[in-house]
Parts: sequence; structure tokens; C-alpha cells
Amino acid sequence: MPIHSYGVLKCKAIDRRLGTNENPHFQVHVTSNNEHFRIAINVKSQLSPSELLYCTIEHFQHVITAELPALPFGFTPLLSKPGHALDYIRSKLFDRRDMVPLAFDIPGRNNDLNEKLDSNIKRAMETEDAVLYAFGERWGPEHGKADKIFGFKLGNGIHDIHMNQGNSGSFTKDDGVYQDGGLLIHFPSEDRWFAVFLAFQSQSWHTDDRSGHAITGHKK
Repeated sequence: MPIHSYGVLKCKAIDRRLGTNENPHFQVHVTSNNEHFRIAINVKSQLSPSELLYCTIEHFQHVITAELPALPFGFTPLLSKPGHALDYIRSKLFDRRDMVPLAFDIPGRNNDLNEKLDSNIKRAMETEDAVLYAFGERWGPEHGKADKIFGFKLGNGIHDIHMNQGNSGSFTKDDGVYQDGGLLIHFPSEDRWFAVFLAFQSQSWHTDDRSGHAITGHKK
């Protein structure tokens, strides 16, 4: 069964937290029309190998960006079909050979996944007109609960900011086509889009066009 409540969150970043072994997600506190959300971005896989595959594009160019600025701020549900929805295999977003594995906690400066994400989120926070577009699965609002990371009420956010097909084990239940996650940052004053795409090394890049399940017999 595909993920539920797939869509895109248009928002502004105001804070962030690095991922840890206890909570291996890079967390971004964002606002949209005075509503608070948290973007939870995986930086470590539960399945081996633990390092995620990542691809960043400093000057992202794709037809998908043409209509995104016209979307309202907030969460917009998306149909899992060509259009605004992302599909790493079918949408020609990037060359999969550009995806490289990277751990989230390597000693040193600006050399791990936490730091790669942090430098770009920080840049978005410091740029007045920068707008984030987070693709994934929404959760909340969680009535009666405060957000467990940033403390705002009500708990509210979006996760699965990564490839959501070709899974293995218990995660195959999340498979589907045109429902992949990702993060785009628009810098209007620079006329530039920045893109982050993430996948797990345990996922297959050969998937069924209807179910998104891995096609057996193909190499990953």
C-alpha cells in the first residue's frame, strides 16, 4: 500500500536540529501562514548499509519547478501521477549515478550528511525570500500534543523525504510510484532552485510501474 497523505509542504525555515543516533533525522522547524510544521529528514537507514544515498543539485532545472511558486503556502495533497509528484525513476529528476552514500556523523567540517543539509537550511534561513518545498507524507495535526522536537502546538509535520519505492522487508508496504520525497529550496532573488534527493541503499532502482515494488532479478 502506498504512503498516505502524499503531498508538498510550501514553507519558510526558522530553526533546525542535527540528526543523532538516538533520533537519526535532520529536523527543520518551518512556518506557513502562521502554522508550524516539522520536516523530519532521514540521515541514517535502519537497514544495512546505514549510510543514505544523497544527491544535491545547486542549480536544479526541471519542468516541475515552473508551477510550484503558484502553490499556496501550506500542505498541498498531490496525486501519485506525473505532474508535481516526484518519481526518482520516472521523472528524470537527476542522474542516479550522481547519488553517493554518506554517513551523517563523520568527524571534521562539512563532510557528512548532517552538515550538508545544515549548510543549505541555514542559507535558506538567512535569505529573506527563500522558500522550501518538502515532498513526502504528512502527519498531524496532533491535537493535544506538542511537537516533540521544537515544542510548538499542535504537533504537525511531513516526513518520508526520500525515495518511497523499491523497498525491502517490512518497508515494502510503503511502495508506490510518483510518491517519492525530496526537498527543493527556491531562491527567487537569485533565480535559482536547490534540490536534495535521498534514497536508501537497500532500495531497488528497478520497480513495477504500477505497484512500485522491486522487480526481482534486477540488480539494485
